[in-house]
Amino acid sequence: MPRIRPRRNRKSAAIRDLCRETRLSVQDLVYPLFIHADPEDQPLESLPNLTRWGPRGLLEEVGRAVDLGIGAVVLFPKIAESKKSSDGREAANPDGLIPTSLRRLREAFPDLCLFTDVALDPYSSDGHDGIVAPDGRILNDETVEVLCRQALIQAHAGADVIAPSDMMDGRVEAIRSALDGEGFEEVSICSYTAKYASAFYGPFRGALDSAPRGGDKKSYQMDPGNAREALRELALDEAEGADMVLVKPAGPYLDILRELRQATTLPLAAYQVSGEYLALEAAAASGWLDREAVVLESLLGIRRAGADFILTYYAPLAASLLS
Repeated sequence: MPRIRPRRNRKSAAIRDLCRETRLSVQDLVYPLFIHADPEDQPLESLPNLTRWGPRGLLEEVGRAVDLGIGAVVLFPKIAESKKSSDGREAANPDGLIPTSLRRLREAFPDLCLFTDVALDPYSSDGHDGIVAPDGRILNDETVEVLCRQALIQAHAGADVIAPSDMMDGRVEAIRSALDGEGFEEVSICSYTAKYASAFYGPFRGALDSAPRGGDKKSYQMDPGNAREALRELALDEAEGADMVLVKPAGPYLDILRELRQATTLPLAAYQVSGEYLALEAAAASGWLDREAVVLESLLGIRRAGADFILTYYAPLAASLLS
C-alpha cells in the first residue's frame, strides 16, 4: 500500500480550500462594455446575452456591476458610419462617444477604474487599427500620432488606464510622452503586448461593425505560431514605459501567458475574447456544458497560467457566483 497519498489533501472541502494554489476573485475581473450613442439598448446578435448599451443603459449596467463588487470596466464604441473616415479622426473628438461616456461614468462612479481602448478600427472607414495607405499598407508612424491624440482626449475625460490595442510599433513610448507632457503622469498604460491575429475576434467585430473592409490584420497583429516574438514585444513595452501588459486572446494562448509571467514583474492581464465567450455560450445553450461551472473553470485556468486580472464578458456572472 502506498505511504504517499496525494488524495489526503483532497479529502474534504476545508482541506481542499487550504491547499488551493490559485484563487479567483471578483477583484480579478474587468468588465468590457459595448456602447453606442443611440438612446435605446440593443441586444447583440453576434454575442447572445450581451447588450450594446445606450447612455442611460450604460450607467444602469455599470451600477449593477459595481453592486456586484466589480471595480473596473473597459469601453468599446460602435461609431455611426457617417462619423467614420480613412484617418479615424473621430477617435480624437473631445465630444465623441467615449469621452462623453467617460465623463458620465466618472461623475456617477468616482471610485470606478476606467479602462479605455486606443485603436482606430471602430472609427476607420477601412476597419483597420491604423491608417491605410493607397497601396494597402498600414502606416505606423502616422497612426501613432492619431493614437496619441486619442489617448489625450480619453485622459482629459477621466480615463484611469489607457490600453492601446493597435499593435503599432513605438506607440507605448509615444503615448507615455504625450500623457506626461500634458500632466497625466498618473494615467496608466496597459499595453496589448501580445495581441494575435486570431480567428476568435469575429463576434466582437460584429458588435462594433469594425471588421476590415479589405485585407487582414496580419501585418501588425502577431502570428499565432509565434511565442518568442511575444517576449520581444514585452521587452519593448517595458522599456517604453508600460505599467501593465496584456495577452489576447486568453484561452488559446495560455502558454504565452505563462511565458510572459515568468519574464516580467509587471501586472499581467488576459482578454477572454468574444469567440471564447460565444463557444461557451453555444455549448451551454445546447445542454452539453454546465454554463456556470465552465465559466469559472475557464477563468481559473487563465489565472493559473499567470494572469493577474482578466477582461471577460462573464464578469457579472462570475462576480455573482463568487460572492
